[in-house]
Amino acid sequence: MEFAAAGPRVLLADDHHFFREGLREILVSGGMVVVGEAHDGARAIKLTHELNPDIVVIDLKMPHTSGIDALQQIAAASPDARLVVLSVSADEADVLEALAAGACCYLLKDTTADGLIRSILLAADGHAVLSRDVVRALATRAQADSEALRRTSANGISLTAREREVIKLLAKGSDNATIGRELSISRHTVKQYVTNIFEKVGVQSRVQAAVFAVRNGLA
Repeated sequence: MEFAAAGPRVLLADDHHFFREGLREILVSGGMVVVGEAHDGARAIKLTHELNPDIVVIDLKMPHTSGIDALQQIAAASPDARLVVLSVSADEADVLEALAAGACCYLLKDTTADGLIRSILLAADGHAVLSRDVVRALATRAQADSEALRRTSANGISLTAREREVIKLLAKGSDNATIGRELSISRHTVKQYVTNIFEKVGVQSRVQAAVFAVRNGLA
């Protein structure tokens, strides 16, 4: 994704005014341009449509239209926008629901300013980013579901060795170019593998594929 010289354009969605003020200052200091702010999910949906930001940073717990509902509607209407959840919750159910709704990143509100800037810029560049506590929550789930991979095979989903390599790199947040370099294959070939994986496991996004990989012991 290419950005204007001023940096990625960001929309903030959080129902706490003072938190938005502090977040805006942090992101602007990191070279980003905050183009709008929303105090609830409905406003976030409306402003995303009107302003076409590169990134939407959104909380899950907001009045009226929830963050999850907003994520789903924004992902459907503005597929090019990178959706970053910034939440106090590291609960595994919240994380998986947000990622399934279209978020590419899930960060916690206790993330340092530098870490926040770095993570959002990585998200803008096409990467999936998760806070350390979030990764720990997903890892716990993966351990609890250690039998899931065998159940998956029993349900008729079978990935080739190369597809397993690709989905493992997807789970690390690698883009197609990086996967191609890692596996010494062309970007076109990577795209075909990704398409095959999506069809086989029944997902529609790279983040959903990453969640599938974690939950089924493939990453």
